[in-house]
Amino acid sequence: MPFDPTRLHGIHAATVCPLTADFTIDRKALVVHVGRVMDCAGIKGLLINGHAGENAQLSRSAKREVVEILRDAFPDVWLTCGVYSESALEAADHARDVDAAGGDAVLVFPPNGWALGQSLAAVVDHHARIAEASDLPVVLYQAPVTAGRMAYPLDTLLALCALPHVVAIKEGSWEIARYDANRRAVKAAFPDIAVLASGDEHLLTGYLIGTEGSQVSLAAVLPDLTVDLWDAAQAQDWDRARALHDRLAPLVSAIYSPPPGVSPTACLKTCLVLLGHLDNDRTAPPTQPPSEAYREVLRAALDVALDGAQNG
Repeated sequence: MPFDPTRLHGIHAATVCPLTADFTIDRKALVVHVGRVMDCAGIKGLLINGHAGENAQLSRSAKREVVEILRDAFPDVWLTCGVYSESALEAADHARDVDAAGGDAVLVFPPNGWALGQSLAAVVDHHARIAEASDLPVVLYQAPVTAGRMAYPLDTLLALCALPHVVAIKEGSWEIARYDANRRAVKAAFPDIAVLASGDEHLLTGYLIGTEGSQVSLAAVLPDLTVDLWDAAQAQDWDRARALHDRLAPLVSAIYSPPPGVSPTACLKTCLVLLGHLDNDRTAPPTQPPSEAYREVLRAALDVALDGAQNG
C-alpha cells in the first residue's frame, strides 16, 4: 500500500515505558498511559521506543514487546517505533521486529559512538541496511547540535533523504537556525519529505518557520496543551500560540534542560506521577529519578502550565 505522508503530520506523542519493580514492562500501566494520551483527539499517532521510551536501556525482546502490546491495545493508532543499536546488522533486525509486531514506521537513531565522529559512508550504510530490512517507512533522526558530532552535516542528511523508504525527519537539532537551514535544504531537494519540528523547547519558533508536525514527549505529559499550541499555530493565531508557549515554557525548560545528572526521561515520568497518571517514576538503571528538590521544580512548572490552561 502506498505511504500516505499525512499519517506523520500533526502531533505524535513520544510516550514513556512504565516499568515494574524488577524493571520489566508494566503492561497494564503502559496501556493506561497511552490510552490517556490518545484520549486527546488531536493526537495523530505515537512515537514508541524513543528516548522517552528508554530505547537504549531496553532489550531487543522488550522493545518488540512494547510494539506488540500497543498494537494489540490500539489497532488503529499510527505507531512509529524507534530503532537503535551500535550495530547496523542488529538495528536491521530490530526493524524486522517492528514490522513483524505491527509497527507502521521506524525512526532510526544514530549510534551513540557517532558522537565522537562519523563518516558519510558509514552513516548511509547503517540506514540503508535498516531501510532494506523491511518495507516500512523510515524516519531519520537529526540529533541535537550539542550531542558531539552526532548531528548530521547537511550533505549527509541529504544523502540519507535519497534512500528508499525515507519519508520524514524528526528534526531535533535543538537550535533554530540549524533547523531552518536543514528544513529549507531538504524541502528544496525532497519536497515530499516531512520535516518534523521536534525540539520541545522551541516548538513555537519551529511552527512559525514551518513544519508538517512534531514527534514530542511533551505531548505524553500534557497532550491537550501541546495540541492547542499546534492548532493555534496552524490557524496563525500567534497571540494564542505565544500565550500557550509562555505557559508551557517553564515546564519544557525544567524537563529538557535539567541540571547535570538529571535525565529528561526521568523528569517525564516524575511529571506523570505528579499528575497522578503513573504510580511510580521508575527508570531503567543506571538512570535515577529526580531529587525531592527537583521534583518540586517540576511540580511548580506543572502548576504554571495547568493554572494557565484553566485561566486561559
